[in-house]
Amino acid sequence: ILKTLNSWFWWENIWMPINCTWADFVDREGLVFPKPHQLYATIPYAFVLLIIRFFSERYVAIPLAKALGIKNVRRVKPQPNPVLESYFRECSRQPSQSEIKGLAKKCNCTVHLVEKWFRRRRNLEIPTVLRKFQEAFWRFSFYLTSSIVGFIFLYDKPWFYDIWQTWVGYPFQTLLPSQYWYYMAEIGFYWSLIFTLGIDIKRKADFMAHVVHHLAAIGLMSGSWCGNYVRLGTLVMFVHDTADFWLEAAKMFNYARWEKTCNILFIIFSIAFFITRMILFPFWILRATLYQPTYYSTTPVIAYFLFNGMLLTLQGLHLYWGYLIFKILKRFVFLK
Repeated sequence: ILKTLNSWFWWENIWMPINCTWADFVDREGLVFPKPHQLYATIPYAFVLLIIRFFSERYVAIPLAKALGIKNVRRVKPQPNPVLESYFRECSRQPSQSEIKGLAKKCNCTVHLVEKWFRRRRNLEIPTVLRKFQEAFWRFSFYLTSSIVGFIFLYDKPWFYDIWQTWVGYPFQTLLPSQYWYYMAEIGFYWSLIFTLGIDIKRKADFMAHVVHHLAAIGLMSGSWCGNYVRLGTLVMFVHDTADFWLEAAKMFNYARWEKTCNILFIIFSIAFFITRMILFPFWILRATLYQPTYYSTTPVIAYFLFNGMLLTLQGLHLYWGYLIFKILKRFVFLK
């Protein structure tokens, strides 16, 4: 069954134009093409990034937070109590007064001690400001680095200025070393975010949106790698990263209570977000993926619909986040 599913998944008509086979993408005469098996390397790269994250958060983010005046608040742990811990996890984090009395009798202690235990236990679930700063610092560091490196990789490429160049010579476009490392780093980063979803700070407003975004990003980048849509893929990654580091910088200064700096950075982020996600992405990237391929092939492959479906999903997330950003800007302008 697995062998049959595998043959269906890698059927040429899904990934490439008519009269092309996987044999056409064997490296030859100095031409190098992306290969699906190379994506396995993104998993170990993700763990390398997690190691870098650990050291950067510990030895760079914490000293920087102290320099900005953020203190490490130590929360008092409640005394180990299996009965209360089980109730906290399985029943309620905020039991009623009658439930507290029942638990006090069960544990043979006073009502005051049970209330105190639940209060301390709830506090442990709330992330400290320092923890939030560390997470924002890591994302800021990656997005800033990837934006700078992405620009260095792309500024001298013709398709960075003329989007039609992304399709010239397709599908036999050779893979550049810079494109390989750009892809491996980006996919590895999003894998690392998936691996740490359980321990990273959960935001109720858009937690599921982030999960969908990470999975869609990995699916898009991996699929574009297999179909050799690498030129377009690098443009999509660059457009996304150039706005994100401004948001993470605003968060860092917000945690440090540098209000004016935070406000300025958030306004810059909002402008960058609306330019990249509401203008460049739909009218530059989506135009190149939806409209321009029809000039190069009269029979679109199945991957055309799959990739554009995921890109439209991303645009839906952009609209959702744009709505949230607009609400914050509205409060900032009218409610101070």
